[in-house]
Parts: sequence; C-alpha cells; structure tokens
Amino acid sequence: MNAVVIGATGATGRELVLQLLSNPKVDSVTVLVRRPFFTSEPKLLEVIVDFDHLENYSDFIIGDVAFSTLGTTLKDAGSKEAQWVVDYDYQLKFAALCKMNRVDTFVLLSSAQASKNSRFHYTKMKGLLEEGIKALNFSKLIIVRPGPIDRPNTKRKGEKYAVKALKFLNRIGLFKPYKPISTMFLAKAIVDAVFEDKDGILDIYNPKEIWGELGEQV
Repeated sequence: MNAVVIGATGATGRELVLQLLSNPKVDSVTVLVRRPFFTSEPKLLEVIVDFDHLENYSDFIIGDVAFSTLGTTLKDAGSKEAQWVVDYDYQLKFAALCKMNRVDTFVLLSSAQASKNSRFHYTKMKGLLEEGIKALNFSKLIIVRPGPIDRPNTKRKGEKYAVKALKFLNRIGLFKPYKPISTMFLAKAIVDAVFEDKDGILDIYNPKEIWGELGEQV
C-alpha cells in the first residue's frame, strides 16, 4: 500500500505516520508539510508545500490511500475565517486532488458530533467538510470521529483539564462513550480501519466504534 498524508505534523498525524512506516503492508508514505519535520526514512517522502497552492503539488498526491488529519484550533488560527481555511478549504482541496489522481480510499479524521446542521461553528464546519468529501464519490471513504483526544505534552491547558475530568468521570461510570483516546490508540484505530476491508463505500467510526476497533469496551 502507498499512502499520502496531510496533517502529518500534528499530534495524531505524527503518530499515524510512524505507524504507517512501521507497518510491513505499507510500501511508501508521502507527507505534505509546510516545513521540514521528519527524519529520513527509506519509505518516507517529505514534500514541502504551500497549502494555498496545493494544486501545484498534484504530482505528489498519489497512492492507494490518502489520510487527512489536518486541523487547527480557533485560538491558534486567530479567527473563525482562518480556521475555516485550514479545517475546510485545505482538506477539501486535498481530497479533490486525490480524487482527480484516482486515489481509491480517503480517510478523514473528523470530530464527534460533526454535523452540517450543528449550531456550533466547529462541529458544523466538520460536518460540512464530511459532506463535501462524500460528494467526491471515492471508491472508499472512512470517516473517523473521535471524542476527546489525549495528546501527549499538550500545552493547551483547557484540553488538559477536560481530559483529566473525563478520565475521572469514566472511572465512576459516566460519559463512557467519550472516553479520552490517546493519539497512539487513535492512529492505530485509523490504520486498522483501512485494513479491515469492510463492505460498502462509506465507513463512519464514532467514539464507540473506534474503541471497538481497538477491541476495547466503552
């Protein structure tokens, strides 16, 4: 299998790339990044790109499976408009180029509660992105909607406190469907979903299905 990835420098994306590189079923991994990031690996091709002009790098957007784990926070982006560019525009353009280059399978890291009808900016944006990618009609589309992600060494204080609170509530039997998931386990679930070879064109993994993919009960 040959893979192409955007969002490879994020917490989940980094772990995904490492797991793809260590998987004997994967022959090559192409990562599209803004600046040099990864150390040299025999199976890895790192391509420095300008995401505002992603079409200029179309020759590198090839493979059997494409993964998009790109995303930013409203705080880091600075505005809803800037967040939309990263979380919607860049990813939809990447997906369209994948479709044009006949990539068979597309894997999108989305979010729990994603819905085009959501009243909330973030989940509505994610839901609209899902709909946009569905409309491209890939041979196979896998959408992964995790709950809270337990990112190692995160500097986001609010995220740290939320994850700690949810872990405590999980221990006493509350909010189990939203059990925080580590980036390592999330990346494993994403890779496992690709090789599971389910019937059908569309697979959606909500938090419960993600933990089920890992063989864990929520």
